[in-house]
Amino acid sequence: MLSAIFFLIILGFSYAFGSICSAVIVCSLCKLPDPRVEGSKNPGATNVLRISGKKYAAVVLLADVLKGLIPVVLAKMFGLSPMSVGLIGFAAVIGHAYPLFFDFKGGKGVATMFGVLLGMSFMLGLVCFVLWFLIALISRYSSLAAIITFLAAPIFAIGYNPNFSSFSPILLASLFVVYRHKNNFERLQNGTESKIAF
Repeated sequence: MLSAIFFLIILGFSYAFGSICSAVIVCSLCKLPDPRVEGSKNPGATNVLRISGKKYAAVVLLADVLKGLIPVVLAKMFGLSPMSVGLIGFAAVIGHAYPLFFDFKGGKGVATMFGVLLGMSFMLGLVCFVLWFLIALISRYSSLAAIITFLAAPIFAIGYNPNFSSFSPILLASLFVVYRHKNNFERLQNGTESKIAF
């Protein structure tokens, strides 16, 4: 009973921590355009890159990664099972997408999901990030890179944890991030998706 309550407390913390909208806070503090109403209207690092530049996008990216990394690392420190750790990471991604403190209108969850994967396994997160970066560099489409990367992430996760105990939450979180790109997928098909410049 106590372990279940403890798990729920960390789960709630993870969602609340993920709900801190880094893009909105950074842009507000630095008197930059609101990413919710400018560019793609997505409060994430890619949109901040488009409307405010690399320096601010890097800050948002780091903050969003930490939103997924810190709850997962804490859960591992407390000795929770891989399944529980994965669910706690998923809660952070949901918090980023549907932030409690920002009218439940958040980003796609890409950077936060990278943080989750890094926390679960540094090599798993690194492999996924390298894949995303290479696809984005070649195609100039951040969304395409995210879609391909997170379709592949559950497969990579099998190598990280062959007994499949963390496979289900990683699969759910990855598919959730892909689902959040449904509008981008339509724009990619129509040839109207915005490209990024490194």
